Amino acid sequence: MKQFLPAIPLAGAKIVVVGSGEAALNKLRLFRNAPCDLVWATLGQPVTPPADLNPNTLILTGRSAFGLFRRARLVFIGLDDEGRAKRLARSARRAGALVNVVDNLPECDFYTPALVDRGIVTIAMSTGGAGPVLARDIRSAVEAVVAPGVGLLAEAAAKARDRVKAQFPTVDARRRFWEKALRGEAARRADQGDVAGAYDAIQHALVQSEDRAAGIVHLVGAGPGDPELLTVKAARLIRDAEVIVHDRLVSPEIIDRARRDALRIDVGKTAGSHPVPQSRICEILIEQARLGRRVVRLKGGDSFIFGRGGEEVEAVRAAGIEAHVTPGVSAALAAGAQAQIPLTHRDAAQAVTFVTGRPKTGGPALDYDALAATTHTLVVYMGVAVAATLSRRLIEVGRPSTTPVAVIENASLPIERRLFTTLERLSVDISAHAITGPAAIVIGDVVARAPEAAAALAAQAKLEVAA
Repeated sequence: MKQFLPAIPLAGAKIVVVGSGEAALNKLRLFRNAPCDLVWATLGQPVTPPADLNPNTLILTGRSAFGLFRRARLVFIGLDDEGRAKRLARSARRAGALVNVVDNLPECDFYTPALVDRGIVTIAMSTGGAGPVLARDIRSAVEAVVAPGVGLLAEAAAKARDRVKAQFPTVDARRRFWEKALRGEAARRADQGDVAGAYDAIQHALVQSEDRAAGIVHLVGAGPGDPELLTVKAARLIRDAEVIVHDRLVSPEIIDRARRDALRIDVGKTAGSHPVPQSRICEILIEQARLGRRVVRLKGGDSFIFGRGGEEVEAVRAAGIEAHVTPGVSAALAAGAQAQIPLTHRDAAQAVTFVTGRPKTGGPALDYDALAATTHTLVVYMGVAVAATLSRRLIEVGRPSTTPVAVIENASLPIERRLFTTLERLSVDISAHAITGPAAIVIGDVVARAPEAAAALAAQAKLEVAA
């Protein structure tokens, strides 16, 4: 470790910023909501205070720096005159302050980190001044996964701290309580800006802890496979889960975001192989929740689009267990976006329909007459194995045989493949390219609006003419 990032209390601390240019303004913005005594010294340069300046800022426009650094805790110097900046830095150090001279690493006692500000929770990242842009990129990534209400959650936890300590005498017992209490309802209330509600949820968890805490099941859409397409909420739920019940379509990179000690249960299915029947999956969710655990049922894409999520949440609720659903990016949306196919377009498609190529055995068959409209985009899940029947029946009910079709296999993953063809050639080309899935089949004129598709379809047409 080349540097150590301390947390400096700002309440009542004197912070001095020297300079009038953008460098100084950037430092002032760091403290716009801080409870510090902020001093801005312009050294004789006229300035227009920015709208977001801390209202408690004392602006000194005099040319002299005499007495400026007395009792200062941190000093930031943003001057083009390097010699003067060094002299002021020495003066500030003699007064006992830590000094940061902008863009002059040898003159810095500390580096300015990239910050994620969540109230009383502050997250700092630093590259030691070597790559500020890199630090900002890391900050953006962290901001995407840190819940917005985490600061309010920390405030609520601080209020309950003494009672928790009294109820749980050991460090391990308190840790286990906080792991449960600071997730779920308390976190949800904090994200809504309800600090009182978060505190009440923690109080409720204290009462529950006297008995066995009730479990909870979250159905979470894991998206098409790319971990970066997880929603922020999904990533947090995966990280907090004690049990992960997952399908085979959920990528290892996503499952690896779970805690190391989380129980992972694979209930994946493949075509013709269902080692864990659906009824047993529902039983697993109920059993694990009844043990008082936070269970995440992790499903590829969105769990309510051909994921049988509706059946699972009904079973869980019928067992008297709390259940929540977190949406994911569906395979259809990811496949279309990755290939730049607009699933709807004012000049080509008025609507989009999602269907499964494998309806329930004994249930209603696909209504091909309803799917024949040329102004509708059709997206077929699990359709690779039935492509021949699919194309034949659609042509029979009026879909033109030349309708453009895209087959996107493993959408969003590095191994993604795209096949562009026509409805009459769909089955032949799937076989020729050895596409096995998982794949989304997009049928409709919108396919031709993707640049890659237009080129592929044009080349195919030339070959057919030549033949």
